[in-house]
Amino acid sequence: MARIVSAFAIGLLFGCGLLVSGMANPAKVLAFLDIAGRWDPSLAFVMAGAVAVSAAGYVLARRRGRPVFAERLEIPTRRDLDARLLAGAALFGIGWGLAGLCPGPALTLLTVAPVQAAIFVAAMVVGMVLFRFVPDGGKRRQMSFEASAGHPSDA
Repeated sequence: MARIVSAFAIGLLFGCGLLVSGMANPAKVLAFLDIAGRWDPSLAFVMAGAVAVSAAGYVLARRRGRPVFAERLEIPTRRDLDARLLAGAALFGIGWGLAGLCPGPALTLLTVAPVQAAIFVAAMVVGMVLFRFVPDGGKRRQMSFEASAGHPSDA
């Protein structure tokens, strides 16, 4: 139960941060991405702050050695770039540039602009469903329920 409450509190804090910083405001995001027009660099400071907090979190996690709600740290070790990763990053960037939204801010935006966000979220869900049909040469990476959501005994 503590794991669920902690995840909810952290998600709520993250969502509030997205709203307060403007990252959930498509107009502000599009102004940030418009470097040839009326560029608004303020989101660069938000991103720099997020990177700093994340870096500090990794340092603290490595020092502690064991997470509070898991058996071991899950720190990515892969550093290879492949066509699939680059294509996914490009699609993400194109979508972000066209709509001014990405998944986290879109879900947060559901609380203050539900119609606009719901259209984006519906399209996002359709994309997720269609992705299941993309050929991948049998190398599909799947995340187990236990790794992503914890053990049922944590509930």
